[in-house]
Formats: sequence, C-alpha cells, structure tokens
Amino acid sequence: MIPTHNFYINGGISDTVASVVAMLLMLCAILGMLSVSRRRMVVPFLLGALLIPGGNIFVLSGIHLTPVRVLVLAGWAIIAVTGGANRKTPMTGIDKAVLWWVVVTAIAVTLQWMSVSAIVNQAGIMVNTVGAYFLIRQLLATDEDAELAVKVLIVVGAINALGMAYEIAATRNLFGIYIGGVQPVPLVRMGKTRAQGVFQHAILAGAYGATLVPLCLWLWRSRQARLMALLGGIVGTVMTLLSASSTPVMAYMGWIVAICIWPLRKNMQILRRTIACVLIGLHLVMKAPVWFLIARIDVIGGSASFDRAYLIDTCIRHFSEWWLLGTHDTGSWGWSMWDLSNQFVSVAETGGLAALVFFILIFTRCFNKIGAARKACGNDMQAQWSLWFVGAALYAHVMAYFGVSYFDQMQVSWLVLLAMISVVTAVAVPEQVPATVPSIAKRSLSWRRAHTELVNVRLWSTP
Repeated sequence: MIPTHNFYINGGISDTVASVVAMLLMLCAILGMLSVSRRRMVVPFLLGALLIPGGNIFVLSGIHLTPVRVLVLAGWAIIAVTGGANRKTPMTGIDKAVLWWVVVTAIAVTLQWMSVSAIVNQAGIMVNTVGAYFLIRQLLATDEDAELAVKVLIVVGAINALGMAYEIAATRNLFGIYIGGVQPVPLVRMGKTRAQGVFQHAILAGAYGATLVPLCLWLWRSRQARLMALLGGIVGTVMTLLSASSTPVMAYMGWIVAICIWPLRKNMQILRRTIACVLIGLHLVMKAPVWFLIARIDVIGGSASFDRAYLIDTCIRHFSEWWLLGTHDTGSWGWSMWDLSNQFVSVAETGGLAALVFFILIFTRCFNKIGAARKACGNDMQAQWSLWFVGAALYAHVMAYFGVSYFDQMQVSWLVLLAMISVVTAVAVPEQVPATVPSIAKRSLSWRRAHTELVNVRLWSTP
C-alpha cells in the first residue's frame, strides 16, 4: 500500500513523535478490545486505527510502530490469549491474492536493498496489510458483523466531516492541534482550503468519504440502520467536497457510473470488451497514448492530472527497469517521479510485475465473487442490488487508485471492504437443497447419482 522505497528504509525518524493524547487514545482502543466480546472487537479496533493519525509514530529500538501496527498486534494477541484464533475462517481466493501480493512485494524490496532495514520495513508493511486484513477477516464472520463495521466507518466519517468543516471555517486542523500526527494548518491551493481531517492528505480524506457512500447504500437494506445509512451518505458527500481534490470526486462519480450500468448487468462481458476496444481505438488514433486522457480531467481546478498521466507514461517506458523486482530509483526518471500518486504504478515500481499481477488479481477475484453471488440470488432483486452496491464501492476504490496511493490509515478502510466482500458473497450463496431429499446434501455423490435420486424422489412424491 505504501510506496515502501520512500519510507523508513535506510532512514526515517529516530525518535518517537507520538503525542500524549494519541497514546491515551491508543490505550483506550486496546482496553476496548479487551473489554468487549470478539464479535464487537471490530468497533474499538476500527475507531482506533482510523481516528488516530498515522503520523504518530512510536520508535522502539529502531522499529517504527504506527497506531495501526500497534492495534493489529494487540488484536492478534487478544485473540490468541482468549482462544479466538481457533475460529475457522476459510481461505478464499481474495485472501490468497492479498497474501501473495504482500509476500512478493516484500521479497522484491528486500532483494532491491539487500539490507536489514529493508527486512524490518517489510515486516512492518506485512503487519499493516496481512496482519490487519486477516484480523478483520477474523472479526467479520457474518452479515451482521459487516453491517457493524460499516456503521463504525460512518461514525469515523462523521467525526472527520465535523473536523474538516472546522478546517474550512478556521483554517486549523483540530486533529493536528490536539492529537498530532497531521499538519495543524491545512494546505490551501488556488484559494481553496483542502481539508484532511485525521488523514495524511486531503485526497485520502476525500477518497474515504467517496468510497463510504456506496457502502451506506448497501446498509440501507436494513430497516433498523437506514437512519445511519442516510447519515453516512451525507457525511461521505461532505468529506468528498471539503477535500477540494479531483481524485475523490472521480471516485464519487465512479460508483455513480457503476450503479447506472445496472440495466447492463447481464451483458457485462460485452460491455468490458466494448470498453477495451474503444480504448485501443483511441490509442491508435490519438497523438498521445490513451492514458493521457487522464491529463484532461480537472474537476476542482489546479489539479495535477497531467502529472498522473505522465507518471503512468514514464512507468511504462521504464518497464525494463522495474518488471523483475521493482526499483527504488524512480526519482531519476524525471521531475516529481518520486511521487507515486497512482496505486497501480506504486505497486509495480515497488514489487515488480508479479506484485502488480497479484494486486490486480485481488480486484478481479472480488468482482468475480460479487458477480457470481449476484447471479445466485435468482429473482431476489433486493439481494442483487445490495451486492451491486458493494461492487460499486470496490470500483470507487479503483478510480481513487488512479490518483493516489494509500499510505496511511485509509488502507484499513479498503481492507474492511475486501473482508466484507468475502463475507457478503458467502452469505448470498447459501447451499440450497430441496427439503424432500436431505440425504443428497449429506452424502458425497457424483452429479449423475444425485440427479437419479432426485428424479426418483420426485416420481414417488407425485400424487
């Protein structure tokens, strides 16, 4: 998630920069995880991981511990002590893709640097991603657990929206002043204040809000949670606008477009091929490569959209330098090329082609599971719509990734969505066996034998 070759390898801070308030909040989160049942443990974990700014860093014998890492380690320790680790969570294709992506990246970065610092750095990244992801997978086992997680995300968004509104009004960041870990004075671009809340950048704060709204639409299916879902929709929209950044707006528009193509849900393969053909055609007739269409996008004003397009172009032109094990020398490729403001480029240049393949595989498997679960819902349109909203949230993240790489607690929000997809798609595809033939469900039969028994049962049960 983090452009790892720019953070804490052969450098970084040497002393703890965490405030007393941040330490107390972290202690409260850990005590909260200890005092509640495992089913409710996701509440204090997400509140602490998302509301304590990632700039609060604890340095212990040269090891950098961010709030997320501390809470992940504490969460696993609590589960191990209480025996919760015995809970069987089936390994899905999404889980394997996440695991292999992180492992391949860690190997590539270690071989790039060939130093102990690189090993320590990647150990921290693995805690951030693998540790956090599988901890969330342990905590989200049912649809109700997923709903609870979305409610926590809404509460976090509401707190941020209030703080961001104050930033716009007073040009002061209350989180930076009282908790630390973020700048106390927000950035101003072309006369517009870019509010960031607890996040390390305004784009990340806006992306959080933009990707939250479709999850609120998913939550709307629960009558008891509709007021909370409405609040979340308002909060997410406010965060998107107050960030004053084009990338969150594009992510917001992304999930809207995803919902608008609902009538084409039965022809998605044709739609994908049509889009691919259009892009290839544009690439052949345009004077510049097709990815320079990104340079024409400037929603807010003053956007660095050309830099985004040029970053992709530079990455492709230097393919031979990064495809095997990635590279940590992107700064020499041109002006501002060290700023990997594209998640896909960041993954490629950090871990090589194999890491990029596994990263893309995460999305393809997620979309495949959502599509398969939707089809399995049959004529239940409400269930189909709910799954479509989850897919729209995932697509919003894809759109955001073309303008930013997640490098703070925003990555926790994405991991929550990935864990949710494994849960809601499994719940949406229950084993449906005719009540008159329970023996077929209990025995391991070939499809021909099962079909024969089912026919016999139907013949004998005919009046």
